Amino acid sequence: MILNFINQLESLLSTYNLKLITHLAPRLETIFGKILIGKQLKMSLKENRTAELWRSFMPLRNTILNPVSSDLFSLQIYQHNDDYMNPESEFVKWAAVEVSDNMEVPEGMESYFLSGGLYAVFLHKGGPQNFRETFDFIYSEWMPTSGYIVDHREHFEKLGDKYKNNDPDSEEEIWIPVKRRED
Repeated sequence: MILNFINQLESLLSTYNLKLITHLAPRLETIFGKILIGKQLKMSLKENRTAELWRSFMPLRNTILNPVSSDLFSLQIYQHNDDYMNPESEFVKWAAVEVSDNMEVPEGMESYFLSGGLYAVFLHKGGPQNFRETFDFIYSEWMPTSGYIVDHREHFEKLGDKYKNNDPDSEEEIWIPVKRRED
């Protein structure tokens, strides 16, 4: 009922070229480890090489055997637990797909095992230009009051069927590794 109301309100606002920004609570999901195949680059938020990484990955993605789905993974591996907050901290970013096995890795690609564990999963609607709003909501509003803290594991975005690169109607899931806060 509430979701129906929000959808009606968004429809009404779009008539007047306005947008309702909604940040619904995330779902908490525990996952098992996943096998990924893709490409990686070292970068920082200040020296962002994401476009370069995806440009090198996308032409080769159809050479990957045994994909589990058509979903794409944008994965970040931070050296220290709070590096995601520092624009100058270097991290490793992957463009990848999940596979059922990594027996055959295409030339120019690598295999990576994504750790399992508990994740808070947020839905980001919109293009990269308003990602900062979602990021601020996660770390400034939800996290401090949630009873959870960021765990030192991989962060990733899952780009599914509703993902449309640089489109204001795009949707992607943001997976933040979390663990219970110990008071």
